Amino acid sequence: MTHSESRRPGRPDERARAARSPSTPGGCADPLVGVLLVVAEAAAGALLAIWLTVRGLARSHETTGGEPSAPPPADPGVDWTPVVVIAVLALLVACVAAELLRSGWYWSGGTQVVVAVALGVTVLATAVQGSGREAPEPAPAPASTDASPPCRSGGDSDECARSGR
Repeated sequence: MTHSESRRPGRPDERARAARSPSTPGGCADPLVGVLLVVAEAAAGALLAIWLTVRGLARSHETTGGEPSAPPPADPGVDWTPVVVIAVLALLVACVAAELLRSGWYWSGGTQVVVAVALGVTVLATAVQGSGREAPEPAPAPASTDASPPCRSGGDSDECARSGR
C-alpha cells in the first residue's frame, strides 16, 4: 500500500504554491488595479456626462423640418434619466467592489467601495434636487395693446368700444 501523498506529483513546495489561490495579488498589483479601475470609471463617467449633456441640448432644441415639433409643456416635469444613469454606474461599481473584496484584492475593492459610495451620494443629491424643484409659475396674461383708458361706465368692453372711450 502506498501513502496518499506519494500519488501527488511534484515536491511539497510546488504543491503549496498550487494550493494558494491564483487570484491573490502580489506586490503592487492590487493598488495599481485600483487606480486603473478608478481612471476607467472616471472616463466612463465623463462619457456619460457628455451623452447626458448632448441629450439635454437635443431635447431643448428638438425640431422637425425646421418647425418646432410641439409647443413646450407648461411643466415638463423632472428628467430622471441622469439619476438612473448614475445609479446604474454606482451599482456596477459596487458589484465590482464586492467581487474584488471577495477575491482578496483589498486595496482595489476598497477604492471601488469609496467610488460607489461617492456615486451613491451623487444619486441621492441629484434625486433630492430634482424632486424638490417647484413648478414654474404660469405666464402672465398678455398686456392689452389698446392705448385707450379703461371703460368706467360699468358696461362691458363692447359698450366702451361703441362710446369711443
